[in-house]
Amino acid sequence: MKLVIASNNKHKVTEIKAILGPYFDEILSLRDAGISIDVEEDGDTFAANAKKKAEEVLAVASEADAVLSDDSGLAVDALNGAPGVYSARYAGDGHDDEANNKKLLEDMESVPDGERTCRFVSAIALARKGQETLITLGAVEGQLLRAPRGESGFGYDPLFFYEPAGKSFAELTAEEKNLVSHRKRGLEAMRELLEQEK
Repeated sequence: MKLVIASNNKHKVTEIKAILGPYFDEILSLRDAGISIDVEEDGDTFAANAKKKAEEVLAVASEADAVLSDDSGLAVDALNGAPGVYSARYAGDGHDDEANNKKLLEDMESVPDGERTCRFVSAIALARKGQETLITLGAVEGQLLRAPRGESGFGYDPLFFYEPAGKSFAELTAEEKNLVSHRKRGLEAMRELLEQEK
């Protein structure tokens, strides 16, 4: 079985291969598979976006048996789940991580420390020819900091305090973060579903 990952992110491809490798004979990125497609992620949930992307890529991936995609972001309880599916463009289209983080801190300025709970969420979708699309979710709980901490990671990592480590996600090494990440948890849930099908 040939799996195409709906991404060209090398780090993501490596992580997926490590967890789902035993279930597929070959795992390729979009670039490896010679696919260039831009799917509009206009769903109102992470799961809807991941499912749409996986199914649209599968429709054009003639050589693939399956396509895996993910949609991830930060959900803040005090903001009713925002930034949510708008995590990448929270400060508006064309803005960067710094602008998104600045807007989030401004929106959370008056929220007391005990009410700054949040989580990173990742929806994983596996679209397969002739079969129902599988969807799993992974999440990791945290607290929103009042100022960025750490130099690693990307996105909201500098503002996401992970209690068990006593550090922000941007203060963790890539290896430490990958052990507990929302994507890893979603991928492990997908692996369990595939195991049940054996």
